[in-house]
Amino acid sequence: MSKRNEHISTAKRIVVKIGTRLLTYDTGQLNLLFIEKFVRELADLANRGRQIILVSSGAIGAGMGRLGMERRPESIPELQAAAAVGQGVLIQLYEKFFLEYGRTVAQLLLTRGDFANRRRYLNASNTILTLLRWGVVPVINENDTVSVQEIKLGDNDRLSAMVAGLCDADLLVILTTAAGLCEADPESSPKARLIPEVHEITPEIRECAAGPGDSLATGGMVTKLQAAEIAANSGVGMIIAGGREAGALHRILSGDPLGTFFHPRQNYLSRRKRWIAYGRVVQGSIVIDDGARKALCRAGKSLLPVGVLEVKGSFKKGALVAVCDRQGREIGRGLSSFSSDELLLIKKQSSDDIIRLIGREAGDEVIHRDNLVVHHCS
Repeated sequence: MSKRNEHISTAKRIVVKIGTRLLTYDTGQLNLLFIEKFVRELADLANRGRQIILVSSGAIGAGMGRLGMERRPESIPELQAAAAVGQGVLIQLYEKFFLEYGRTVAQLLLTRGDFANRRRYLNASNTILTLLRWGVVPVINENDTVSVQEIKLGDNDRLSAMVAGLCDADLLVILTTAAGLCEADPESSPKARLIPEVHEITPEIRECAAGPGDSLATGGMVTKLQAAEIAANSGVGMIIAGGREAGALHRILSGDPLGTFFHPRQNYLSRRKRWIAYGRVVQGSIVIDDGARKALCRAGKSLLPVGVLEVKGSFKKGALVAVCDRQGREIGRGLSSFSSDELLLIKKQSSDDIIRLIGREAGDEVIHRDNLVVHHCS
């Protein structure tokens, strides 16, 4: 048995993300026949003993349909208003269809703030795990009615990967209109071959991704690769597959090699380091010298002030900052033990001089290795 099939066959807790274009017609109206069949498939998987978490796009599209809009709104207030209408429409349909197959659903609307705040992050995790223990299917979406930044990004792909890490899922399945990740954009290169498996997301793999291409969907293959990176670093296998394939989920979970499978890292991040790397918003950046880069990447050391060359942005002690090399490439992220003003005073200096320079007791490290996630050292 291949590693892909072994991982999929043993996956019990599965996050399924469904895209807007699958849930709606080109008119923006909801595709009720598709949704009913999709829910039946999810309910049947739950009956087989799988724990299912659904991350559903489509709120803005559903709102557009209910309001009779022919084009996606462009202004933030209109997007939020359409999402406010659409959320009610979507959850009502999911509740109706799941109930027909004996399953209860619960709606969770999350924002970046729910991931950035450690207590809210843990509360969200505990809520989802409790619902799963009760046999309830959580239906999750971004809270588009208040989350301005997330509406601009259209980032339910990323959200699904963060949810997978949040609840220690075994597998993330992203269903979309594409067959999977291809060597080039199939729209412009019809003969582009599907990539069946990805062991590492390299620069060459990123070049295969294409941007979003229609007025209803707000993601694209780029955001799906970002999701794959989060999933892999969280120890979660991920599949991108065509959701219009008949019985796609059952076929995938039965070993049919549909789509593209992204292998999880064996040495994946702890839950706390996942929160540091993906939950919080970067407040600034620190540029380090080659010696510090080597110490972080190869030796797993903490970042000391002597290795700091530049400080960019304004941030407080405890903020999440990007750590970049001389060429400006981000090699990691971490929680700074100093404010940006203090770092400007102690950069390039010995740790022995910290107290004299900033006038307070402090540790030796700018970022302790326990608060640092290194991810791009190639």
